[in-house]
This record gives sequence, C-alpha cells and structure tokens, in this order.
Amino acid sequence: MKTTLNLDDELIRRGKRLAAERGTTLTAVVEAALRAELAGPAKGPPFVLHLPTERGDRPPAVDPADRNSMYDLMDGEGATR
Repeated sequence: MKTTLNLDDELIRRGKRLAAERGTTLTAVVEAALRAELAGPAKGPPFVLHLPTERGDRPPAVDPADRNSMYDLMDGEGATR
C-alpha cells in the first residue's frame, strides 16, 4: 500500500544511510521499524532487583521535630543511644 508521511529531514537522511549500509531500501527499513514497534517490548526474564542488606545498630534517639538536635547529630555531637 502506498501512503504519504511527513517525517523529519534528519530522520530520513539517517534512514537512507542505514538502508544503504544494509543494501536495502528506505521502505524496508521503515517497515522493519514499524513491525518492531508494533510487536511490543522484547520478552525476556523479568528484572529482579537484589539489594544487599546489612545488620546494624538501631538509629540514634533523635526527635525529628528538633532540627538543632539533628544538626548536632550530623556534626558528631550529642544524641544518646
């Protein structure tokens, strides 16, 4: 089927260059790209994020509403366990 599309000039130049490198036509490159887009994402194993965990001490007893005590803790002063 013939159709008319308005495409970005640089995109067409890159498509023609790719077609020439592959020894094919711009039409074939556009068809392949459209087929790949319509096929959806590539199927593979689901991604599983593994985060390391560390044992540690409980956090220092600081009142989050008291900004100055938090600053003191960050500066290495105060805050008892």
